[in-house]
Order: sequence, then structure tokens, then C-alpha cells
Amino acid sequence: MSPATTGTFLLTVYTLFSKVHSDRNVYPSAGVLFVHVLEREYFKGEFPPYPKPGEVSNDPITFNTNLMGYPDRPGWLRYIQRTPYSDGVLYGSPTAENVGKPTIIEITAYNRRTFETARHNLIINIMSAEEFPLPYQAEFFIKNMNVEEMLASEVLGDFLGAVKNVWQPERLNAINITSALDRGGRVPLPINDMKEGVYVMVGADVAFSSCLREVENPQNQLRCSQEMEPVITCDKKFRTHFHIDWCKISLVDKTKQVSTYQEVVRGEGILPDGGEYKPPSDSLKSRDYYTDFLVTLAVPSAVALVLFLILAYIMCCRREGVIQLVHHSSIQKSTKELRDMSKNREIAWPLSTLPVFHPVTGEVIPPTHTDNYDSTNMPLMQAQQNLPHQTQIPQPQTTGDFRLTTFQRFEVNGIPEERKLTEAMSL
Repeated sequence: MSPATTGTFLLTVYTLFSKVHSDRNVYPSAGVLFVHVLEREYFKGEFPPYPKPGEVSNDPITFNTNLMGYPDRPGWLRYIQRTPYSDGVLYGSPTAENVGKPTIIEITAYNRRTFETARHNLIINIMSAEEFPLPYQAEFFIKNMNVEEMLASEVLGDFLGAVKNVWQPERLNAINITSALDRGGRVPLPINDMKEGVYVMVGADVAFSSCLREVENPQNQLRCSQEMEPVITCDKKFRTHFHIDWCKISLVDKTKQVSTYQEVVRGEGILPDGGEYKPPSDSLKSRDYYTDFLVTLAVPSAVALVLFLILAYIMCCRREGVIQLVHHSSIQKSTKELRDMSKNREIAWPLSTLPVFHPVTGEVIPPTHTDNYDSTNMPLMQAQQNLPHQTQIPQPQTTGDFRLTTFQRFEVNGIPEERKLTEAMSL
């Protein structure tokens, strides 16, 4: 039995055995892909009303996962669930730092129809791998897959089988799976069944095959720079189920990696050793900040007061247009007096309002208004018309004819007045 089959068998045994209890224990290896499926069917029996045997319920269920005592999961662990009617998946690649430390993941299931919740714990016991990490690692980008589709055991097994036929290693493990969206990819359009794409990293114990190294030759590199598909002889072994973008393949040989650690050589730019840090003693003298407080408030207040006084002097004492304001006030007072006088007519009448003599008879014609007559609304001039005081006087001419002169009395502001209007020549 191969190690991969043994690991799968152990994982299945622990999953089935722990269904009776509220906690589950799993034993992944460091540096090897870990996948745990949160099955909706398992949590349906936790929500009332409890289904009877043989009864099928299809309530929408979502999951929330976090590290016990923390709001989120560990950095190496991811979670995905497309819809409330699909299973959730926890996946990731455990690191060597967590070996021997149990990681408790709290899983909370929510029934979106009844709003009931159920909580279980997943205990992840990370074990050390025999060879960690594997010296040769290759990362493939599969264009026609989503991450949850690639995490299915059947699909992942088919892909590892195709890689094994091309690579021919003794040990081959899936190291990590990452969605293209986590690498900065764009969400595909919902047409033609387009997929997000997924990166799959695998590791082996033997060097890369010649087929995998074909992407590194200059001809294929040129085709990749021109956004053309490179010519790979072993692509037909993947083409039936997996569309691989060979321009994005990454080959890592850890046996040839040079350590980046460099010994520090003291010289220019490095401060000399100052010895052990000595904090200040506790017997420090207290400082009085009362004077500083007064200075901080007094100086800005004094400056603000001086500016206020200068502005008040300019606005009130040096203001232009004071004479104009006084003149305007006097005009208002005079206007008010005139309006009051127009209502009181007990003052002496002007000469134009005194009695006048008739031009023909010589009789005195009294004024047509009384003392209390209100003439404020009378028009200045009245239209010419045949008034009762209109007089026509014939005048002799040198030739013996007569010239007719017409006089008409006009009233100006209610006051009668005689004026000569027109002269007509008699025939």
C-alpha cells in the first residue's frame, strides 16, 4: 500500500469514527496538501425539526470557520463554499512550524431557513513528513478548472496521475492549490462556461523530465512573449481533462538554490556596539508644567486681544461714509416732516389760490376747494374739457372782423387758474 493510499485510508477512518462525537481529529502532514470537506448532510441532523429516517431535507446551510480563540483561520488554511446548497471545503498546506501543535478549528453551521446553528470542532494534528520539502517542485496553471472542482479527490487524483506519467517520479505529492483570484486574476464572465483557473503545485523526488523542460527553450519562450501557445510534446496527456497554460508553469529546483544568508562584516554604515541598554532610573525629578501652561495660553490670548482691538478701531472709529450716513438721516427726517405737513392744510395758502376776477364781468370767483380738501391724490394737470368757467371773448380786428379768443380755467392741485389756450381767426 502506497503512502498516499495509507494517508487517505487513515483520514477516512478518523472521519467516520469521529462522526459519533462533536470533535473530529485529522492528521495531515507538513508540506502536503490538506483537504477537508464540510458535508451538509452531516449537519442536517443537528437542526430541529430532526428529519426522520428516509426523509430528505434541502435547507440552505452555510459555514463559518475560525481558529479557536481567534476571529480567523490560520494563515495556511483556506475555506471556500460557492452556494448554501453546496459543501464547504477547508484546504491548505500545513507548515513545519505547526508540527506537533494541535490546531483547533471551530466550525459553525447556519441553517438559513430556520436560523438554527450548530458548532463542532476540527482538531488538526500536523505530523512531520518523511522528506520535507520535496527537492523538485512544479506549479501548473489549469485554465478550465475552479478551485472547488480541483479539490475533489477524483479530479485531483486524475491530475496527479497525468503528472506522474510525464515526470516518472518515485514519490509525488500535491503541495498546494491556489485559486487564480488569490493571485490577482479577474473574475471570468458568465459566458461559455468560463472558469477562474487554479494553480496546482506538486513535488517529486526526481529531477524534471525533458517534457517539462521544453517550455524553457528559446523557441517556446519567444512564443510565450508573443502570447502564443508553446509547443509541448506531452501536452496531449493533459489535454483530455486539463487545459494547462504552459507559459505560466514554474519549475523550482531546491537543490540548486543558494542560501541568501550573508555574514555581517562590520565597517562603514554599521553602528558600533553600544553595550547593553540601560533604561532611566525611577528616581527622576518631577517637572512643573504650570508656567508652560500659562505661557501657552497667555501669549495667543494676548495676540488675539490686540488684533481684536485694532479691528474694532478700524471698523468703528475710522469708518468711512459717516457724513453720508448723517446726510441720509437728515433726508429721512425731512421726508417725514413733508409727509406730515401734506396731511395738515391749516397753513397759509399760496397766492395762486387767492380769489380771482372774472375777465368779462369782473366778478370775484371764490376758490373751488374748502380748507379741509385733500388734494394729495389730485393729478398735476387735468385734461382740457368744456368746463363751466370756460369763456370765449370776441376781439376786434383791424379789418373789421372779429377774432375769438378762448380762455379756460385750469385747476392745478385743486386750485383754479385762468390761462389763454388758443386763438382762432374768424372768417
